[in-house]
Formats: sequence, structure tokens, C-alpha cells
Amino acid sequence: MAKKKSEKHNKHPVDIESRDDDDNYESELYDLQVELVKLQKDVIANNRKLLIVFEGRDGAGKDGTIKRITEHMSPRETRVVALSKPSSREVTQWYFQRYVPWFPAADEIVFFNRSWYNRAGVEHVMGFCTDTEYERFMSTVSAFEEMLIGSGIVLLKYYLDISKPEQKKRLAARHKDPLKQWKISPVDEAALKHWDDYTKARDAMFARTHTLHSPWYVVAANDKKVARLNVIRDILNRVDYEGKKQNRVVPDATIVFPFDPAHYKSGQISK
Repeated sequence: MAKKKSEKHNKHPVDIESRDDDDNYESELYDLQVELVKLQKDVIANNRKLLIVFEGRDGAGKDGTIKRITEHMSPRETRVVALSKPSSREVTQWYFQRYVPWFPAADEIVFFNRSWYNRAGVEHVMGFCTDTEYERFMSTVSAFEEMLIGSGIVLLKYYLDISKPEQKKRLAARHKDPLKQWKISPVDEAALKHWDDYTKARDAMFARTHTLHSPWYVVAANDKKVARLNVIRDILNRVDYEGKKQNRVVPDATIVFPFDPAHYKSGQISK
């Protein structure tokens, strides 16, 4: 009996530590979601327009991050946009045309789960656009964003950055989880094969579309929970709203940070 009691006792520290980690995460998430509700209330009260873009490699955690942000926000004034591949008609349009109708009107917060930056990433890497179309996008997107910011839209752009081993682990997990089968696609299957190509495309995107009026914020996203909490803090920290508890909304600067080429050398951005 004594042996069994000892074995049971030895399991407790791991179980308690795991539960404490979950409790701390849920507690912090709750406090931040309360702040998000305050933010939305202020957006509605003052007829503001907020547009938040999430980019990143397949498996970077965009879905889960957006889900935690919007979980307790008003569905009437909140939209999540995740467009499928363009139709035969949309292919003939001005490239930005299919995205513009989804932009926020007064009182609204809109989240793009992938955005017009598809052209800088997957379209370019996988050959879904021509070199001319790619270059036209890269040379005009900053002016496009400057116009929408000038119209009164607050734009935030986040890139969720993960390592190659972490992506491999997450993509493999999709095949084992019956609730994530919808995430599997031929493009996902090619993600690891084209890792270096996606890295070059990402770096070119940062170099040419990170501007003073529309900067990129990089998120170290290998730890999903830490990334989610700090993205929420960063959004709350960058947007003014009534009743903000400033001590709650300061992000970890090693987790969310403005793009800088120096981060390649420091290892803060994956290679």
C-alpha cells in the first residue's frame, strides 16, 4: 500500500503545475478580453474603424489568436474575413477590389485572417500570380494602405512567426485531430517543402511594405498561449480607449515587436 501511495504522490507536482499554468493563462486571457470589450465599446461610441491583419506561415496560429480576440466581442460590429481563392471573375478585377468591400465602416472592427498580402506570399511562392502582378502589388500596396489610413481606418498588421520544427509539428498534428481536418490543403502540404522560398518572400515583404504609416509587428509564436496574450496586449496598447488599465496591456517586447532587419541577426525572426 505504501508503494502505491508514494507513486500517486509523485504524480501530483506535474499535475498541479500544469493546472496552475492553465489557470494563469485563463485568468490573464479573461482580464484582457474585458479590456477588449472596453475597446469595442469605445470604437462604437466614437464611430471608429479598426482593421487588423494577421499573416504568417501555415500553422502559425492565426485562427486561434483571432478566436480568442473576438470570443466575447459583439458579433454585430465584429467581422472575421478569411477569403477563399478568387473566382474567375475576381481574377480579372483590380487586385485589391475583392478586399475593399470587407473593410470596416464606422463602429466596426474587422480582422483579416490572411489578406491582400497573399500576393506577397503564397501566390508568389506557388506561382499563382505572374512576376509582373507580384511586382505591381509590391510597388503599390504601401500607397493603397496609406489611402485607407487617410480615410480614417486604423490599420494594424501582425505577422505570426514560427520555426520550421514547430510548423512541422503543427501540420502533422492536423492529420491526427479529427476536428482540424478542414485545415488540411495541398498548399499546406507544400509549406515545409517550400520553407526557404516562403522565408525569402516574407523577407521581401517586410523590406518593401514595412513603412512608417503602416508598420509590421512580428509575433514570436512558437508558444501559442504566450503569443495570443501578447498580441491582445499589443492591440490594446496601441489603440486608445476609455477606461484602459495600462498596467494590463503592456506586451512583452521579446514576443511582439516592430520589424527591424536587426532581428534576423539576433535570431528573433526565424530563418
